[in-house]
Amino acid sequence: MKRLVFMLIFLLAATQAQAKVVTETVHYRHGDVGLDGYLAYDDGSAKKRPGVLVVHEWWGLDAFAKDRARQLASMGYVAFAVDMYGQGVVTDNATLASRLSAQFQCQPLGRDRMNEGLKVLAGNPRVDPKRIAAIGFSFGGTMVLELAYSGAAVAGVVSFHGNLPSPRPEDDKNIKAKILVLHGAEDPLVSREEIELFLDSMKKTGVDWQMVTYGGAAHGFLNPSAGKARITGVAYDRKAEKRAWKQMKDFLQEVILR
Repeated sequence: MKRLVFMLIFLLAATQAQAKVVTETVHYRHGDVGLDGYLAYDDGSAKKRPGVLVVHEWWGLDAFAKDRARQLASMGYVAFAVDMYGQGVVTDNATLASRLSAQFQCQPLGRDRMNEGLKVLAGNPRVDPKRIAAIGFSFGGTMVLELAYSGAAVAGVVSFHGNLPSPRPEDDKNIKAKILVLHGAEDPLVSREEIELFLDSMKKTGVDWQMVTYGGAAHGFLNPSAGKARITGVAYDRKAEKRAWKQMKDFLQEVILR
């Protein structure tokens, strides 16, 4: 009996050792625009797993977003980092990044392109389409809120240091997702008025929502490279990063690992 138990433990350990995070570039389209998303998953299981949509900052689908997708894959999720701008469109120039991201603000384009990425993830054979969430950083945080407001079939969304658009009145009845906003108290890119409008709108929708504010944290607090662009009010905060990532883990466990 002891030998059998030992063999089972050995086989389990061997299987886990062989499992690894696999990444793939996924080509897809939105209208006339070709897009290159980034898929990450642990190949140690053939079972359908929860999926997480990952939405990049205004720089485009860069190394930071891909790294977070791999982290999610190592946690057992199938992660798909969407491409909002188009194949190979990534920049470290703030002026260009502002122009690229501006086309998605307050327009149907952002919601439509987000939903196109969601279709790709939901259609993946490794994913349970009934257990999908979305997370986003800065520009991406704004986009996951817009995804929720669009009525998309996602269980929850997490916005890291994003802007705080309020849903339109006609959106209120369509929102299916639980909402978690993780915000830096010293973020100068989100005005007090914008925060108040967001809080009021959340109360009116009746949706399940949370907002956590981290004292001393600025915009971009999750990204260790945030300060490289030398933008006033944008800075990495290690303490806020650790707390926010843990908050996200707990939230995902609640909404898609149940």
